[in-house]
Amino acid sequence: MQELINKMQEECAGVPVKTVKSFISKIPSVFTGTDLISWMLKNLDVDDQMEALHLAHLMAAHGYLFPIDDHVLTVKADGTYYRFQTPYFWPTNCWEPENTDYAVYLCKRTMQNKTRLELADYEAENLARLQKMFSRKWEFIFMQAEAQSKVDKKRDKLERKVLDSQERAFWDVHRPVPGCVNTTEADIRKACRLNKSSKTAKIGYAVAGGRISPSISESDLNPIDSLQKQIACLTQRLSRRNIKISKVAESYIGHFEQYTEYDPLLSAPDLPNPWISESPDYWDSEKNLKELSPKRVKRWAFSLAELLQDPAGREQFAKFLDKEFSGENLRFWEACHELKRVAKKDVKHHVFEIWEEFLAGNAHNPINIDSKAAMAVAKNMQNPDLYTFDEAAEHIYYLMKNDSYARYLRSEMYKELLCGAKKKTSVKGLRSVIAFTTSRREGNPA
Repeated sequence: MQELINKMQEECAGVPVKTVKSFISKIPSVFTGTDLISWMLKNLDVDDQMEALHLAHLMAAHGYLFPIDDHVLTVKADGTYYRFQTPYFWPTNCWEPENTDYAVYLCKRTMQNKTRLELADYEAENLARLQKMFSRKWEFIFMQAEAQSKVDKKRDKLERKVLDSQERAFWDVHRPVPGCVNTTEADIRKACRLNKSSKTAKIGYAVAGGRISPSISESDLNPIDSLQKQIACLTQRLSRRNIKISKVAESYIGHFEQYTEYDPLLSAPDLPNPWISESPDYWDSEKNLKELSPKRVKRWAFSLAELLQDPAGREQFAKFLDKEFSGENLRFWEACHELKRVAKKDVKHHVFEIWEEFLAGNAHNPINIDSKAAMAVAKNMQNPDLYTFDEAAEHIYYLMKNDSYARYLRSEMYKELLCGAKKKTSVKGLRSVIAFTTSRREGNPA
């Protein structure tokens, strides 16, 4: 088709292009539909005028030539004026335009006080939709349109008239009038029959007069591979978390405020650092798990990970779980973590020990896990390794985090430790208090 257009544009043997003088102005670089059809009947292997009209219509629909006064890209065998499109706007040479390009073009049209450049009804509707779509960056689009409009005003009047019509014809191809066929869209069924695929479709907004963003274009890949890549891309979009920067900043600020009093660079520690001082108080406090500071206990409420990371916290949590008859959950989770530190030669032995203790039919301390985790563990037991119980351990951790841990933070046991008011009174101490009270009553009969 391009070779045919180049042949039509030859100065001597091509379609006669002329500048027509009207009553008020000049119409540069045009030809009539009659001249075009006559040239095709004379120079091409076309005998029928209807066939020549059909070929000319296809060339106009693809944007190689266009009527100067109509948005509908058709050709008539009469005195209607047509103009050749510049090669820059040919479908094979130009890019696939974006929504922002169309917005800049329509915005520029509104700045030019020319009757021939007034927006059609469907273009005005498209402009309103685009303005709503790009509301956040409409100022940038307006500035770009204003800059292009200033550059156009510096051109010669006839040159500007030709360029305006060529740009309008370009958008008539890519954003056609309602009811016209969009020749830039590829039929997916035809593409598959030709063993070609379409590139990943861009999400667009439907407007009158055709799509606003390109939907499908052909490629030379296998259609099955292309569809699989598209599915994988969409699946990845669904799994990706989209978080606002303000929410991320708020989360970081909350985290640092929470841990400020535990940061030795920001707050003075309760006990001196044993690595830079000779005081053994820190090591003594780690050995003595009975005397716990409220500051240390407060940190257990940050998360279950903080609680289990502290040996004293894990011990207190284990006592609470034993009271609730669910201590086997923590013991199973600890056993799974200890399994990661076992030598390779002893892995199988420890795996079967954990299985017999917690998961076998006649286990001594059976745990409750869902069917999915149970099936995964049973499958992994066929070839036991360090990661045999990972799914079960994750399930148990989830249960402790959402059930037992929340109840522990509400329990009196934790509240007493937090307030530092826990008093351990032995049975012997109780007896001595009772004996002392009784002796005082006997000594003072009054």
